Amino acid sequence: MIPAETRTSSEAETEGLGESLARSLSKEDVVYLTGELGSGKTALVRGIARGLGAREREVASPTFALLHEYAGRNGSLVLRHLDLYRLADSAAELAVLGLPGAVEGAPVCVEWPGRAIRNLLPPSVEVELAAAPDGERTIRMRRL
Repeated sequence: MIPAETRTSSEAETEGLGESLARSLSKEDVVYLTGELGSGKTALVRGIARGLGAREREVASPTFALLHEYAGRNGSLVLRHLDLYRLADSAAELAVLGLPGAVEGAPVCVEWPGRAIRNLLPPSVEVELAAAPDGERTIRMRRL
C-alpha cells in the first residue's frame, strides 16, 4: 500500500500514485474517491487502470454514463469506474443501477460516493483528494 498521505505536483504523479495503489487491489476491492471537481479523481483512476493492465487512455470520467468498464490487454475485465455525481444520495436510485451485483468480479472505483451507497457497496479503500491553487494535490488514503 502507498503512504497514508502524499502530495503530487502533476497529473502524471497522481496517475503514478494510482498505479502504485493498483498493486494492492483485489477484484473484491471498492475504492471511494472524494474531492472537489478537478481534484484529480479521474487521473488517479487512470493510473489504477494502467496498473491493472488496462489502456489508461480510455479512462474518462463516467459522469454521464455513470459506469465505465475497462478491459486489460487480454480483453478480460480489470476495472469498473462508477461516478455518482449526477445522482441523488438515495438507495432507491442506486438500486436501479443493479448495485452491488452490477459491479462484481473486478475492483471498483467510485467517484462521488455519498452516503447511500455505503449500504450497497461498502468501501475497502477510501481516497480523499484536495487540489491546491499551485496545482499540487494532497491525497489521503486508508484501507478499511
